[in-house]
Amino acid sequence: MTTNEPVIEVTDLRRVYDGGYEAVRGVSFEVGRGELFALLGTNGAGKTSTVELIEGLARPASGRVRVLGHDPYTERAAVRPHIGLMLQEGGFPSELTVSETVRMWAGCTTGARPEGEALSLVGLTRRAGVRVKQLSGGEKRRLDLALALLGRPEVLFLDEPTTGLDAEGRQETWELVRELRATGTTVLLTTHYLEEAEGLADRLAILHAGQIAVSGTPAEVTASQPSRISFELPAGYFPGDLPPLDSLGVTGHEIVGRVLRLHTNELQRAATGLLTWAERTGVELRGLDVRSGSLEEAFLRIARDVSEQDARMARAVQGGTAPKNTARPDKEHVA
Repeated sequence: MTTNEPVIEVTDLRRVYDGGYEAVRGVSFEVGRGELFALLGTNGAGKTSTVELIEGLARPASGRVRVLGHDPYTERAAVRPHIGLMLQEGGFPSELTVSETVRMWAGCTTGARPEGEALSLVGLTRRAGVRVKQLSGGEKRRLDLALALLGRPEVLFLDEPTTGLDAEGRQETWELVRELRATGTTVLLTTHYLEEAEGLADRLAILHAGQIAVSGTPAEVTASQPSRISFELPAGYFPGDLPPLDSLGVTGHEIVGRVLRLHTNELQRAATGLLTWAERTGVELRGLDVRSGSLEEAFLRIARDVSEQDARMARAVQGGTAPKNTARPDKEHVA
């Protein structure tokens, strides 16, 4: 039920904390009705800072946000009845039961679902009389989701929704999210589970240092990464004994001990050429591993960029040449 109608519009969004640290630096994207858009990134990449601006919890330093056509910060009254928020921490009173918590929340929610329906959606019906403090971590996440869905939101924000859930709970949550999307609910998801983003998202973006490093459908992002072929070199053979690597479409290689790893954007060509050579030569390629590029590799490449940037910054600090606006925020004040 995805349409081209933009429900979330983010244009050149920026967020600056006290001390001059720019956590979000010119982020732009749109999310259509019924679409699930995932925001990924390493710790400190700017995911939470970005989502809080879209939710209307803070004012951007500059740029534009529209949710259902309204500014979520200055027109919060127009937006709030139509969105659902599942934060990383619900912060519910620990002495209330699950049922009491849902009823309390329903009293503050326009057009709230019946309590039984909300609990049934997330599999907590049998835990209705249990106090919140007695719930497991996964059950608390289920309660968080139930409350986010109380108002039948048009736009649903899910911040690490399956953290603490077991495999069965995670699969059930994924299926529920798919059903919501199929009925037209627009979902903005942040998650550390790459398989979650890959399996659920229509499109995704990977943030790095407050900017979008790469975006597209999961297939497009995966295709941007080189494929890999690795194997143990046969006894007495060296990389130079292989056919010319460029003739196989290999763009790079590395060797650790006797294991050779090849990188290529033409996996079939490289694998066919390599296997043909092995057959003709009469050698066995032990430990042969052929795999396409993956979302995980895209994420890890960006993470490596972060590590290299941090290393450069550390050297700059030691040399006294580091810029003065790189301190992490110590307050939630936004310029």
